[in-house]
Amino acid sequence: MKIEPALAVVQSLGQKPVYHASEFFEPAGSKATAYRVIRRLQELGLAAETKKRGYFTVRSSAFQPYQTWPHLLPSLSALRQARYFGRSYDESDVNNAKRVLSGIVTLDYRAYELTKLQTPRIFFIYVDNQDKGAELLRSRGFSEGTRGRVAILPRERSVFWNEIQRVYLDCLAFGGRSTLDAIAIELLYADRLSVKGEFPADLVLKVKEELPL
Repeated sequence: MKIEPALAVVQSLGQKPVYHASEFFEPAGSKATAYRVIRRLQELGLAAETKKRGYFTVRSSAFQPYQTWPHLLPSLSALRQARYFGRSYDESDVNNAKRVLSGIVTLDYRAYELTKLQTPRIFFIYVDNQDKGAELLRSRGFSEGTRGRVAILPRERSVFWNEIQRVYLDCLAFGGRSTLDAIAIELLYADRLSVKGEFPADLVLKVKEELPL
């Protein structure tokens, strides 16, 4: 798999909140190769430069085992193309979006429906046509930006053979707090999952303790 070299480099650094580009030089073998690795991670939607130039954050999903990666790529591709919209920037935006958009809900709000674990933040929905979805939202006073509570994702029909698996992989790919949702889904719906990630034991225990009875 072509992305394995980039993953090997970042995994060798260990999981951290933030990285400086110079940390990639030694494991990559050269400065030039290090920057190619960083660009590749950015292309995949795994790395993002912070406001402080030269520093990067990396999604926790970069530390999933290689065998999981072919299954995470569709999620990362969709997340990379996500378009965010807001109007009041509160729950009313989500309620309005639910009334006007049709599609498949994933991540925060669908994970909450499945697990009741975490209060959802952003309404992610797969739509057949992002441009039409954007037009519908704009016609109701929404603006596109980076702070919106509504995110529309492009739908690839081939990856929706198992809706619970799709939500699980989306949570796994997104990383961060969504990792807890992925763990909860696995604990509750293990028999519905044919692809699973790996998680630190302390996080699994945390989710077990916090899942509603």
